[in-house]
Amino acid sequence: MRSLVQRRFLHSGKAAICVLVLILASKAPAQTPALVDGVESIGITVSDMERAVDFYSRILTFEKVSDTEVSGEDVEHLEGVFGTRMRVVRMKLGDEFIELIEYLAPKGRPIPVDSRSNDRWFQHIAIIVSDMDKAYALLRQNKVEFASSGPQKLPGWNKNAAGISAFYFKDPDEHPVEILQFPPDKGATKWHQPSDRLFLGIDHTAIVVWDTDTSVRFYRDVLGMRVAGESENYGTEQEHLNNVFGAHLRITALRAADGPGIELLEYLAPRDGRPFPADEHANDIVHRQTVLLTHKADGVAQELRNRKASFVSSGVVANHTGQLGFNKALVVRDPDGHAIEIEQK
Repeated sequence: MRSLVQRRFLHSGKAAICVLVLILASKAPAQTPALVDGVESIGITVSDMERAVDFYSRILTFEKVSDTEVSGEDVEHLEGVFGTRMRVVRMKLGDEFIELIEYLAPKGRPIPVDSRSNDRWFQHIAIIVSDMDKAYALLRQNKVEFASSGPQKLPGWNKNAAGISAFYFKDPDEHPVEILQFPPDKGATKWHQPSDRLFLGIDHTAIVVWDTDTSVRFYRDVLGMRVAGESENYGTEQEHLNNVFGAHLRITALRAADGPGIELLEYLAPRDGRPFPADEHANDIVHRQTVLLTHKADGVAQELRNRKASFVSSGVVANHTGQLGFNKALVVRDPDGHAIEIEQK
């Protein structure tokens, strides 16, 4: 039997704990209302459309959805390239999409031949496979260019990444591509469903950033995406995966309500990755742009102006001609220079 003093102490202690919880809750940052509804696709500038389509369809089993040629003021104002005429091929793998974009005019520059995985213009798509050994053998059979030294299985000490198998290679234009297989306890449920397909879909696109916290403020605090996972990766497996000696990465996964994720790769070491080219344009082959969906393009644009974001497009561009797959859109750059196209359907 507790004494009256003990009961009063316990009661006051519980009250103090409740007050403390309320204070902490009031100070916790509130999730920004989402300005974007999902990741719609990843756009990839290519130099030879027939070659690119053959690679993604014949080897990686993407299916062509559409093939269009576009030009005019709407496209010029959206992409920031005067005199644009481009061919756009939309391709699907599983539930996810890429858009291959060839600039018929004007032609842009090739990817720097000395590009490295820790340069900030690095961006890849991560394709989930049902069998890493079979996928790697198929890529070897098709003589793809290696970016990793071979498939790497991340070690057991790394709790958030343990058991993940991954391999980097390059498409015909030197764009890095990743294949990835999750162990049973990781990844979305859909990646573990029985399938007769080898290449299943796109889990995320990964981008190199200089400072994770700055990038999170852009993607989470401005656009309203959520942080879905974090990991710190290093060791020989990570070095050989990225082909960067001494690679030590802080990795942050971001998700919207729908579509693939965006994965932030901050190299804690080495810190010698080069910044995004200041004069990069959408017709340069190094260019990728992640396409996000919104239901309020004008509101997004105003918020981004308030945050002093760098616009590529001349504001919100309306689709007057009907040849583009949206009602209105804008293109901006994230804090590291990666292009983000935000579309309202």
